[in-house]
Amino acid sequence: MSITWTEFRRARRRSRQAWVLLAAVAAALLGCLFWFFTAGQFAASEPPSTGPTEAPVLADGWMKAVAPVRPVPQGAAAAALETLAVKGRAAKDNYDRSAFGQAWLDVDRNGCDTRNDILRRDLADAEFTEGSRCRVAGGTFQEPYTGRAITFRRGAESSKDVQIDHVVALGDAWQKGAQQLTAEQRQHLANDPLNLIAVDGPANQDKSASDAATWLPPNKAFRCHYVARQISVKAAYRLWVTPAEKEAMKRVLGACPQQQTIVPRPGTGPEAQAH
Repeated sequence: MSITWTEFRRARRRSRQAWVLLAAVAAALLGCLFWFFTAGQFAASEPPSTGPTEAPVLADGWMKAVAPVRPVPQGAAAAALETLAVKGRAAKDNYDRSAFGQAWLDVDRNGCDTRNDILRRDLADAEFTEGSRCRVAGGTFQEPYTGRAITFRRGAESSKDVQIDHVVALGDAWQKGAQQLTAEQRQHLANDPLNLIAVDGPANQDKSASDAATWLPPNKAFRCHYVARQISVKAAYRLWVTPAEKEAMKRVLGACPQQQTIVPRPGTGPEAQAH
């Protein structure tokens, strides 16, 4: 069976069109996969939520700043991000929480341990146990990671519902420069109010030692502050970021180019902390 030249050309044209269509479909599929494994995994897995956009650092009168390795740079968080070194993770097999000192010391010497300092700072109408000016017994707050209103009550079973999170997890810090810090500097990092926020217990457990590339707060309204706070901590303690972490931070800050670094200074609310 023979075909004419015209029929041959038509068949070849249809073949080219089919290949073009197939290539377009493949490109779209690859684009969707790239989106999902970068920012899309967060958007696809999290329902929209609203809540606090900022969190406090210091409180007037009774809380003191901890001396970091160097002052937090003032200015745009995106600009501060560009000053951080970009490297891969160091080994974690030698990580031990004790390398950052005893948990919840009174590093700022205000007479109260760090956990109670942060609870008192973050909870509204904080109540104290009888006879104590430090030991927080209860209070309420608009939790920043989930955006939910949460009530804290001290107790053997209830205390864990509100946890104090290291914004830059100590396990993450260990792999990104903290091994080169002195013991005192690591102790300051673990107790620095800049690096600590009272949060929902389950959300904190979900975060674990993740960085911004693998976990962000479900409350999207808080992400700009959260990433800026991580950048501020890493700049203050000479910690680095991985390439994936830096890209994740840049994506978040792309939605809030005016976001500033979080600079500790005495104040009564979150608005007093950002420059």
